[in-house]
Amino acid sequence: MDQLLQQVASNMEKQLDNEIERLETMDSSDLEAIRQQRIAEMKKRAKAKQEWLANGHGEYTEIDGEKEFFTVCNKSEHVVCHFYKNDSPRCKIVDMHLKVLAKKHVETRFVKLDVERAPFLTGRLKIRVIPTIGLVKENKTKDFIVGFTDLGNRDDFSTEMLEWRIARSDIIEYSGDLLVPPEEARKARKLQIQNKKTIRGTPDSDSDLELSD
Repeated sequence: MDQLLQQVASNMEKQLDNEIERLETMDSSDLEAIRQQRIAEMKKRAKAKQEWLANGHGEYTEIDGEKEFFTVCNKSEHVVCHFYKNDSPRCKIVDMHLKVLAKKHVETRFVKLDVERAPFLTGRLKIRVIPTIGLVKENKTKDFIVGFTDLGNRDDFSTEMLEWRIARSDIIEYSGDLLVPPEEARKARKLQIQNKKTIRGTPDSDSDLELSD
């Protein structure tokens, strides 16, 4: 595990160094082109966000049944659907996390559906375990998060862990490392900082020893 964290920290540092080097070699025309491109992207993003919000994005909502499920999937390119039952405590845990993620990831529609209201759909999707989270992209079911097995097999998993798992199926926008779970990534960053402090602190330690002599 320590070796893995060292490798992740090293890769992160190399990526940062490469980006700094790239920016340092740019001239004014390159920077202006980037600025114009960024402005165009921001305008496009703002227009898309308006459309998303009009389609119910930004909130975690319940849908009535199978017909509305298909309507939602037709309107939104990315959909996260929580198939739940009222008598399942674990479904309430999922609700808590998805409410947070719905507000954070407005590019994706977050909904929940009571399996008792959708017997045909749950049978067609072969949903046997509750909770199950269906991940839909371009009107096709791409992946399922079944129970909490992929979330550390524990009830107290973090919102970040669920976010990472959803992102691995390309259903939400994610800036982190898809190969490394968030908790391990945090440990790697902490190790990277500690290593830098150690390197910087070595001369100071030597100087202190020299002064004490």
